[in-house]
Amino acid sequence: MEENKEAEQPPQPNILDQLKDYVETRVTLGKYKAIEKSTSVAASLVTVVVVAFSAIMTFMFFTFTIALLLGDLLGAAWKGFGIVTLFYLLIAIIAIAAKSTIEKPIVNLLISKIFK
Repeated sequence: MEENKEAEQPPQPNILDQLKDYVETRVTLGKYKAIEKSTSVAASLVTVVVVAFSAIMTFMFFTFTIALLLGDLLGAAWKGFGIVTLFYLLIAIIAIAAKSTIEKPIVNLLISKIFK
């Protein structure tokens, strides 16, 4: 009677087969996680590029508008563009002086986006 019980039970899978299945499952899971992260980063990058392009275009037209307005008020377009140029030169000098202060938050933001 005991012999029949042993014969009726399905054979247990080999431990090496189970280990192989486990490793394959872990590799597949790793691939899916990598795909999820890369698509998330790519989507964020596309969004940032579109927003940055729109902001740059808006900023550029705003700059031309201010320069033309100042030129009209001062009687010469070159004076308006000169004042706007000097203003941006001042901003560039300040940005160069504060380079490390500006870089650190940007690097931290990018790292947090990658490891999110």
